Amino acid sequence: MRMPTTPNHLDQTLLALADPTRRAILQRLSAGETRVTELARPFAMSLNAVSKHIRVLERARLVRRRREGREHLLSFTSKPMDDVARWMDAQRASWTSRLSALDALLQEEDLAAAPAPPEKKGRTR
Repeated sequence: MRMPTTPNHLDQTLLALADPTRRAILQRLSAGETRVTELARPFAMSLNAVSKHIRVLERARLVRRRREGREHLLSFTSKPMDDVARWMDAQRASWTSRLSALDALLQEEDLAAAPAPPEKKGRTR
């Protein structure tokens, strides 16, 4: 099975998604490109704290930064999430297959262990 990306990239993406503030940042960016200062405004934390969250998202390649003069504009990139989704789908398929095989084996064992039904005795007159 070919992995969609290196484990390190998966780790970085999953780490970035594990934090509710970073997920909220991504949710806001889903509406389109946004200035860092506008993005930080609704959060009850300093601009520096939001910037740290943004750096984690950038390392995971979930956010792309573009400079326009003095402004820093951020946008969402979906490829890392697509990679995680493919990895999760592969894991789900693998485990579903294994569990189906185990279920079939257990059903076979149950049938083999079940007592034979009693024979019906015919009436004699």
